[in-house]
Amino acid sequence: MAVRAATKGAKTTIPQLDWHRVEPAPVVLVTGPEELLAERAIRAIREKLRAADPSLEVSDIDAGQYAPGELLTLASPSLFAEPRLIRVSQVEKCTDAFLEETLAYLEAPADDTVLVLRHGGGVRGKKLLDAIRAGSGGGVEVVCAELKREGDKIDFAAAEFRTAQRKATPGAVRALVSAFTDDLAELAAACRQLVSDTDGDITEAVVDRYYAGRTEVTAFAVADAAIAGRPGEALGLMRHALASGSDPVPMVAAFAMKIRTMAKLAGARGSSNDLARQFGLQSWQVDRARRDLQGWTDEGLARAIEALADADAQVKGAGRDPVYALERMIAVIAARGAAA
Repeated sequence: MAVRAATKGAKTTIPQLDWHRVEPAPVVLVTGPEELLAERAIRAIREKLRAADPSLEVSDIDAGQYAPGELLTLASPSLFAEPRLIRVSQVEKCTDAFLEETLAYLEAPADDTVLVLRHGGGVRGKKLLDAIRAGSGGGVEVVCAELKREGDKIDFAAAEFRTAQRKATPGAVRALVSAFTDDLAELAAACRQLVSDTDGDITEAVVDRYYAGRTEVTAFAVADAAIAGRPGEALGLMRHALASGSDPVPMVAAFAMKIRTMAKLAGARGSSNDLARQFGLQSWQVDRARRDLQGWTDEGLARAIEALADADAQVKGAGRDPVYALERMIAVIAARGAAA
């Protein structure tokens, strides 16, 4: 178990764990602004607990909408004494009732219960954080700081491939980080795409085939511009990417990744966390898809999917001009699927 020393001068006596080596504890405090890492850590806790006992009961609390007595009710022993995982979001927006009752809970945490507290930053709830860090409740802290250093991002991408049991050369990892240096979520998505779409070792040549010249222009940037209804920008970015050596096939794949997620979320109701669990996504993907769906109709989305399927076939050999196929797809999507 990786344990990091507390920051100099901080009143922290509990273990601080790396996000990818988190272990369950009576109280797990997940702090820091990097939402992707926080979600990974919380999911890992759930998977470890469920592997130990499939009867695990999982409950969620929004600390910003907390109802008095909610924590005590969820933590109370059940008839069959199943282990419990209570995940609390928005602790940085917690109500006074939540703060008071959780401080009291720390004095005697429930047996066979793991309480996960997600705090994204800010001073709200500081009294609770200080109490946990001082040892109340027997907890641990997972610090999900923003990954700013290139070396940290390289370590992250390398871990993505190890988790998928795929070998990636150091040069391939560095090239991928260079292409997606500004967005950790898109870096993770690019790693998943390479794992899904390629066979064998992931080499620098593989990354170059998918993402060559994308340090400044990525397939996702082209897709973002088109989905947002900016055809001129999308076409310009596409031509720049192709001139830099990008291939049409992974560009269509980037569009497909975003449009598929939008289609899943179209018309769906519920919180980001609930929809993420329902559709097998992460909450940041839900939030992004909801933003992307603004201005779209169901009919427009259907026409965009048809254009995407046609472009996919064209760039994979069914047509003679893959660039024209890309341009036509971008035109349809940038118009949000509006009928001609």
